[in-house]
Amino acid sequence: MGYGASETKVVAFICSHCSLSGADAAGVKRLPYPSNVRLIRLTCSGQVNELVVLEALMDGADGVLVFGCPENDCHYKIGSRNAKLCVEKLKSMLPSVGLEPERVGFEHIGASDGEKFAEALRSMVSKIQELGPNPLKR
Repeated sequence: MGYGASETKVVAFICSHCSLSGADAAGVKRLPYPSNVRLIRLTCSGQVNELVVLEALMDGADGVLVFGCPENDCHYKIGSRNAKLCVEKLKSMLPSVGLEPERVGFEHIGASDGEKFAEALRSMVSKIQELGPNPLKR
């Protein structure tokens, strides 16, 4: 049997400003996205660093997606930019620990981006299903 959607575990770190409003917009519009995604709300996506993402992967996540405010619209000015840079840096480091860079992603989500939010989650779960289970899980 293949690695199914119900077995796939994705952690999504979500900024409590624009990105959370985008998630709410997806809910209001009843846009479907996988139920096996764990949303972790942060004050700002800039709180995410390489160690936080690696810890999520080691603790059982097969993939991690970080949602930040739209470019140049971060409530904390540079938080979203810093989170994106963190994810890009981590993606370049993952092969050295035996993980595919596609297991980690970043998306800018605005308050009215419900469709984009739901599609990003569906896309990430689909990618993870193709990659299979995270070999680093504890």
